[in-house]
Amino acid sequence: MARRTSPPFRADHVGSLLRPRRLLQAREDFAAGRISAADLRSVEDQEIPGAIRMQEQVGLQSATDGEFRRASWHMDFIYALGGVSKAPGNLAVKFHNAAGDIEFTPASIRVDSKLKINDTIFADAFTFLRSHVTTAVPKLTIPSPNMVHYRGGPASVDQSVYPDMEEFWADLAAAYADEVQRLNKLGCTYLQFDDTSLAYLNDPAQRAEIAGRGEDAEHMHLRYIKQINAAVKDKPADMAITTHLCRGNFRSSWAASGGYDFVAETLFSELAVDGFFLEYDDERSGGFEPLRLLPKGPKQVVLGLVTTKRGALESKDELKRRIEAAAQFAPLEQLCLSPQCGFSSTFEGNDLTHDEQWAKLELIVETAREVWG
Repeated sequence: MARRTSPPFRADHVGSLLRPRRLLQAREDFAAGRISAADLRSVEDQEIPGAIRMQEQVGLQSATDGEFRRASWHMDFIYALGGVSKAPGNLAVKFHNAAGDIEFTPASIRVDSKLKINDTIFADAFTFLRSHVTTAVPKLTIPSPNMVHYRGGPASVDQSVYPDMEEFWADLAAAYADEVQRLNKLGCTYLQFDDTSLAYLNDPAQRAEIAGRGEDAEHMHLRYIKQINAAVKDKPADMAITTHLCRGNFRSSWAASGGYDFVAETLFSELAVDGFFLEYDDERSGGFEPLRLLPKGPKQVVLGLVTTKRGALESKDELKRRIEAAAQFAPLEQLCLSPQCGFSSTFEGNDLTHDEQWAKLELIVETAREVWG
């Protein structure tokens, strides 16, 4: 089978990497006022090239900056959107793990003026990444437009700014469309929209929460798919855009359960992206049956079979068996392999070591090479 030369790749990854200890210390020192923003930036600049080299050395065809400059995978971007500000109080998202529950509590958000892009978000970060890759395609990850709505809901939108929510949706899509064009002008040809909403909506408990705030939970995924499509409708021909559907990833914990059945038909047939990164690392993700709804053609499904939540290395033979099982529902040539999520969706990171992280990425590359050639 021919090697893929455009994203997503047969062996790929979601984006975030464990932060080096030195960077974690610098972030702590900055928060305590012991060093300046410029000092923190200097440490980031020194640590990111090493992470890029490691991605290339294990054989990945794409490389990110590990999201080393962010506190979380999505809130840094959302707070940088024109029209969004931090609000008093905190958002509280409950996560689960074998030991119990923990909470992710970023500052609340408020849409208090018209949504727009003032300055290209993550422009400097991407430019730095692009200047340091040698063999890999530089990949940038940003939260999908849905996350601006899903995190706060309609209560976070100032009704004096958007008395009609349709205006909110239109401006949100336009802002993202602007960002896509701006990033492409910087040389970005691989962009990923990270999205928990479309995965969370498979969970009846999550849909109950949406209904509880007065929204149409049974059809929310249709709105969200429409929003992404509006954001990418004019995407440049040389840019590949993927989406990653996540059920929550915070310090090796998760927030939602459920297979992809609820959203699969519309997701695969209507979402206008080049690839779908799907979590498939445990029973919470359901079976491969929804993949039968993937239309034959260029769209790829990237199977997240390797967990980032634990350090134990998966069996290559078991990964091959699971890829074979998925290929009963979707053509093998439309499948790829990746971790189920990032290794460090927030700066704290998941419960595994740096060596375990790199071993997992190397395993993905080796397995993909043996399966697809």
